[in-house]
Amino acid sequence: MLQKFGFTQYESQVFEVLSASHQPMDASTIVRFSQVPKSKVYEVLNRMVEKGLILSSSTDRKKLYNAVPLETIIENLTTEFEANVEDLRNKEYTHTPIDDRVWTVKNSRTISSLTKELTENANSSIYISGWNEHLKALTPLLEQKKNEGVTVEMLSVGELESSIPQTHVLIPNEGHEALERYQLLIVDEKEILFAGIEQGEWQGIQTLSRSLVKFFTEFFYHDVALTEITKKYENTLMEDESIKKILMKLRY
Repeated sequence: MLQKFGFTQYESQVFEVLSASHQPMDASTIVRFSQVPKSKVYEVLNRMVEKGLILSSSTDRKKLYNAVPLETIIENLTTEFEANVEDLRNKEYTHTPIDDRVWTVKNSRTISSLTKELTENANSSIYISGWNEHLKALTPLLEQKKNEGVTVEMLSVGELESSIPQTHVLIPNEGHEALERYQLLIVDEKEILFAGIEQGEWQGIQTLSRSLVKFFTEFFYHDVALTEITKKYENTLMEDESIKKILMKLRY
C-alpha cells in the first residue's frame, strides 16, 4: 500500500501488519507476520520511526512498535505533497550556456593587460608559460596569488627569479629551430589566453572552450615534462644525434 507513495516494499509490509494489529508488536512478531527478513527488520523499523510512520517504546524486556494512525499518515503525506508542489511551482530554472567561442586578440598592450586581468581574477589555479622577459613583469602578481592560496605553476624560457616552487626554467639551446616568442595562460582550468608573434605582430586567442582548455593544459604539461627531462638527462640526450635532432625541432 505505502509503495504507491514512495516507501519500500518492506516498509509497506511492516506498516500493514502493525496497522492490522490491536496490540504493539516486537521485532520477532513483526518478522513472523510481515515476511520481512530478520536480518533486515531492525533497519526497516528504525527507518520507519525516523519517517514518522511508526512509534517505538522500550521496556525492560523488549522494544515494542505500533503504527501511527492512518489518518495522521495521510495528513502528513498530503502536507508534504502540497509543499513539494509549491516548491516546484516557485523554482526558477536557469541554463548556463557553454561558451565555446574563440576570441581573437591583437596588440601586445592589449594582450598584456588581458593577461594581468585574468591572473588577478584567478580563484584556484594559474598555469603560465612564456619567455622570461614577459613573465618577469607578472612574477610579483603571481607570487601574490600563490600567497593567497592559488595554485601557480610557471614555465619560463630563460632564467627567471621567483619564489614560486613550481617554476620550471628552460635555457634555450642555440640549435633550437622552433623556439618562438609566445605566452600561454590557463586560469582555473577553464579559460586560456594563448598568444604568439605572427608576421612581426603579437596576436592570440582567448576562450572558455572546454576542449581547447583541455588541449592547452596538456600542451603546458607537455612542455614542462620535456623541460624537466631534458634538464635532467641533457648530456645523454645531446650525445645522441638522432634524438638531439628531434628535440631541436620541438617548440618547447
